[in-house]
Amino acid sequence: MTRRTKIVATIGPASDSESTLRELMKAGMDVARLALAHGSLDESLERYRRVRSVAADLGLPIGILADLPGPKVRCASFGEDGIDLITDDRIRLTVGEAESTASTISVDYDQLLGDIQPGDRLKIGDGSVVIDVVEADGSDAIVRVASGGTVRGRPGLHVPADRLSMSTPTPDDFGFIDAFVEAGVDMLAVSFVRSGHDIRRVGTEPHPRGPLVIAKVETRSAVDNLDGIIEASGAIMVARGDLGNECAIEDLPTLQKTIISRCIAGGLPVITATQMLESMISNTAPTRAEASDVANAVWDGSSAVMLSAETAIGIDPVNVLRTMSRIARRADEEFDHAGWAEKLTSLHMTSSESNQPSVTDAMTHAAWRAATELGVKTILCISGSGFTVRSMARFRPKAKIVGVSSNERTVAVIGAGMAGFAVRRRAISRMRSSPWQRLAQRACPAADSGHGLARESESALQAVGQAARSPC
Repeated sequence: MTRRTKIVATIGPASDSESTLRELMKAGMDVARLALAHGSLDESLERYRRVRSVAADLGLPIGILADLPGPKVRCASFGEDGIDLITDDRIRLTVGEAESTASTISVDYDQLLGDIQPGDRLKIGDGSVVIDVVEADGSDAIVRVASGGTVRGRPGLHVPADRLSMSTPTPDDFGFIDAFVEAGVDMLAVSFVRSGHDIRRVGTEPHPRGPLVIAKVETRSAVDNLDGIIEASGAIMVARGDLGNECAIEDLPTLQKTIISRCIAGGLPVITATQMLESMISNTAPTRAEASDVANAVWDGSSAVMLSAETAIGIDPVNVLRTMSRIARRADEEFDHAGWAEKLTSLHMTSSESNQPSVTDAMTHAAWRAATELGVKTILCISGSGFTVRSMARFRPKAKIVGVSSNERTVAVIGAGMAGFAVRRRAISRMRSSPWQRLAQRACPAADSGHGLARESESALQAVGQAARSPC
């Protein structure tokens, strides 16, 4: 069985060579994520161009996701060897670039001391080191180490999102947006989103004329305003790292399932991210708990699962990706397709106030039922924007879904899993001033056995989206 859940892999120093990128793509990477919080704009654009070049050489429509830094607060360096912060010690917190020590932590955010208040709990790095604000007068602060540990490098300092006065996207984010939109990036992820307004501030052309905009749900405010964020976004990322810092750790599994469920009800693709195979940064095999985490993310309904540091700085990025691919494929095999689709029959992706989406809902529901009852092997979805593919994919039929579009960005997004689940992708040449019937006829050879997407003797079902019926 072909793996249906897609994989997003973060590209970093361990994986940005042409040879490693080639092996990652061959191993099944669907999306290359560029974490713009690390490295300069020029370095990130160079990685972007390298991914495009290798993908073109292999003939694979690999999606590229530019992940914006957002209002991230970072500590000044604790040095490569690290500093031990001892529980109950009192430490000075200040703004500046001087190296952090066991007695003074410097941060890079000018407004921090005005934003925090006594009683606030701050977390360093992955949250294992916790400090409580004891005194804060706007120019200096004293914190107590509530939970100590060793801190290395330049870790992030997690401040409750509702305390931060800076908004997202930040001025630096807009510089990245301009550069990557000009380069033709497929997807943009917005960090520390608190409401739908933050997504609308991105200001890019709607997809597919512009990149698909992904909201990273990693704040309590985002959870509280999830419906508005879903309405404003093209996709959602469950960013469990900072979300786990904002919320009680025992709430995180429930929040993950709730966010995924509401995205599916809203017809939005959803990525589950952070620490999925974390131990493989330095080990050649995952823990049993990590393997179960990936599988459960698939069964929850994730469109894609994501690798972060595992492929960016890990000892063997290709091995990590192959491992995740095997786990996801095995989970796909056990997925309850019939039960899942029946659960969705009463849910609609969009309001019936708009005729086009309601037609798409009805069409794809009927297509799923026909494909199931007739034992159809392939469902061919022809779509300009990817909406029809997304609507069909959320039913998770046993049949292969082949998404076909004349828009290259739509093809990349479909292939990346951002049009849903269980989707293959294929581009067809743009035909201007041609009726949609000819577009549909052109799509059939695009999915024939020569491309390995369907066999000549197999039954197939074809669905054509409203936008695809217009001249392409």
